[in-house]
Amino acid sequence: MDKNVLHTAEFLLPADGVDLTAWAVVACDQFTSEENYWKELAAFVGDKASALHLVLPEIYLSEKAALAPATVAKMKEYIASGVLKKTASGLILTVRKTPFSPRRIGLIGAIDLEAYDYAAGSRAPVRATEGTIADRIPPRLEIRRDAPAEFPHIMLLYDDETRSVNEKLYENRARLEKIYDFELNMGGGHAEGYFISDCEEVLSQFAAFAGAERSMKKYGDASPFLFAAGDGNHSLATAKEHWNLIKKSLGDAERETHPARYCLVEIVNVYDEGIRFEPIHRFVSGVDKAAFEKGLADLGGAAFSFVEGAVHAGTDSLPASIAAVDRYIESYIAAHGGKVDYVHGTENLRALVKADKTSSGICFAPMEKSELFAYVSKHGALPKKTFSMGEGVEKRYYLEGKLIQ
Repeated sequence: MDKNVLHTAEFLLPADGVDLTAWAVVACDQFTSEENYWKELAAFVGDKASALHLVLPEIYLSEKAALAPATVAKMKEYIASGVLKKTASGLILTVRKTPFSPRRIGLIGAIDLEAYDYAAGSRAPVRATEGTIADRIPPRLEIRRDAPAEFPHIMLLYDDETRSVNEKLYENRARLEKIYDFELNMGGGHAEGYFISDCEEVLSQFAAFAGAERSMKKYGDASPFLFAAGDGNHSLATAKEHWNLIKKSLGDAERETHPARYCLVEIVNVYDEGIRFEPIHRFVSGVDKAAFEKGLADLGGAAFSFVEGAVHAGTDSLPASIAAVDRYIESYIAAHGGKVDYVHGTENLRALVKADKTSSGICFAPMEKSELFAYVSKHGALPKKTFSMGEGVEKRYYLEGKLIQ
């Protein structure tokens, strides 16, 4: 494997004259319970060229057999007709403004999928932060298998408290070629992008971050740990499985250069001010409230609080606390019935509990950014729904693409 995990890419970008506000759309795994969002977006886009026609929103995943062929056909049409143009090889500095954050700095390039492993306990340079749900991969793989290009919403995090890469590129952005600058639809904010043609220094910096000595010093483990999947882990896992299928029929030389080996991602410093780790709370309904909460209060060292006020001041780490609470919830529901939902925001949780006398709300503290890489390095993936990286409208919008055939 090449020592570099991060590589340049020849991007597919909308040609001059394409309405970028109509083109770029939010990640397909957002607003899965809000069909009106997607209907409003479809009405706004209309017949204009748009990434909406190239992806399958998860809310419609059950209809993939009918919708997927049209998605692939539209992708081929856009490539053949010149709606999409290919850039020279390089990287893209992207700057995102959202209703919740004035700036998030990302670097878009391609990672070598040979350096990524989503398995539990992975020691690969690119790792999952949450457990990967295997049955979420096949429907995505079915679509990707026929697609000539990818338009991913993957965001990877890297650990750089010195802010020495993306932030420096941003400071010097006036020297770069601006390639887009526009308002995002549906309240997503604003995006601007700058093309980087001289990438050697940036690639060298990330190669240094992947060094065994640095990993040992920071995490107590010499296994290089460069990137952690923040958003889009199942899309990244699908790309990996797609590559695993393709490479079986390739010779060694072909494996080195095949475009499906390299997956487009946005890379963001975990310490970027536009990255916010927000807790995800548990809302358990259809239970005997008193009995459920008594059993939960008897948990050993788990640290949490009930939304109505009582604090369980345990000494366990946040991930250990979440895992213990989730195990209890799962066992209680298995024995007595009930349902668990995952809720953002204490006020939302409080309102739900107030409206349902058979419910309980369990709150967790936010995870500290400095804990993420150290925890994943030592323990592997976090419990599911440990934290969220911002609101739905803050997620990555599909804009840049790359050929994979």
